Amino acid sequence: MADRETRAGLFAEAEPEQRDRFARTLDQNEKNEWDFDFPNTAHAGQLPPEGDWRCWLILAGRGFGKTRAGSEWVRAIAERDNAARIALLAASLGEGRAVMVEGESGILACCPPDRRPAFEPSLRRLRWPGGAEATLYSAAEPESLRGPQHSHAWCDEVAKWSNAHGKALAAWDNLQLGLRLGHDQRVLATTTPRAVPLVRRLLERDDVAVTGGATSANTGNLPQSFIRAMDREYGGTTLARQELGGELLEDIDGALWSRSLLETCRDEAFGDPVLRVVVGVDPPASERGDACGIVVCGQGASGIGQVLADCSVEKPSPETWARAVAEAAHAWQADRVVAEANQGGQMVATVLRAADITLPLKLVHASRGKAARAEPVAALYEARRVRHAGLFAKLEDQLCGLLAGGGYEGPGRSPDRADALVWALTELMLGKSARPRVWQV
Repeated sequence: MADRETRAGLFAEAEPEQRDRFARTLDQNEKNEWDFDFPNTAHAGQLPPEGDWRCWLILAGRGFGKTRAGSEWVRAIAERDNAARIALLAASLGEGRAVMVEGESGILACCPPDRRPAFEPSLRRLRWPGGAEATLYSAAEPESLRGPQHSHAWCDEVAKWSNAHGKALAAWDNLQLGLRLGHDQRVLATTTPRAVPLVRRLLERDDVAVTGGATSANTGNLPQSFIRAMDREYGGTTLARQELGGELLEDIDGALWSRSLLETCRDEAFGDPVLRVVVGVDPPASERGDACGIVVCGQGASGIGQVLADCSVEKPSPETWARAVAEAAHAWQADRVVAEANQGGQMVATVLRAADITLPLKLVHASRGKAARAEPVAALYEARRVRHAGLFAKLEDQLCGLLAGGGYEGPGRSPDRADALVWALTELMLGKSARPRVWQV
């Protein structure tokens, strides 16, 4: 819904006489409530859908206003039903408190001062003046939902919940089994779409109402600096459709990597300090060629590979990409740089040495196609032996474009970032020294 279609937008566009006539019909209480009446400023995607749904799923881009929609939905329930018992479920208790309760678009900020609930952090509980209550839970602790009963629930960023050991699904199931108070139990799930098992399960149910949209639906409430930052980070990528457009991306038939596989391997808080770091490099064939793939990977005592950073640069000169490699190696205290030398031969080593690469440099020559080299690395992902320490949009687009048996259907002419990742993980996990040695003192 465009801004002019909101109540506030229509009021602003009305003739002065119409505005004056409308204002005279409001008493002082109604005027005081104007700023707290959410439908005045909400766009269509933030308002509950019609119908007899049990779960309302908002799949939308970043900055769409999902948190505000969730906070206002909870507030409306609490003010309407004094007996409401609402579960607030986030990826962690810290995120729940910081975003759902105390955030700029959180519940406390949305409530009028005279009807604002009291927050008891030690009990993880919000209590409204009328008697309604909401309690915070962590999806990382599914057992905490075994026992408590609720009438409603707001589940935030469900696609971000930990998939390790089935925690996300267990948290959802335990919540559903305790959703038995009142006469009209309902759940709101808000998230940026990702192809995780829980989101796919919800989309298959017939009692789930799905709404959402792109970041652009809420640009009137977003700073331009945010819009520019999102465009820099995701512009031109397939993942822009997911992170900004609010679409659930589909996989390419026959691809070595799938979106759902990458999501199960994503773990930004993986607690295994790296003992060995390798920078994989796929140099461009010429100054006017493709990007230079530069990917940093590590490995700790567990033997699990970790994708730490994508430092690739687009269409660089030899000096530019060599400097980027040197900076990545220094920043991550790398133990080795592995660079493909098929195109440049000894020139690759010369350029890197000129950029003060003093650590061990290994030049590798590709005797097989990119997809063939990638297949053993993709198998490591299937075996859950690799973790991504963040969301690497352009790199993951390329991984999902590599096809089994050869071929590439991803963005750009060449999967340079994916190739750099393959070289790095091959060196770390498939070479002779694939596992770091831990000395016992």
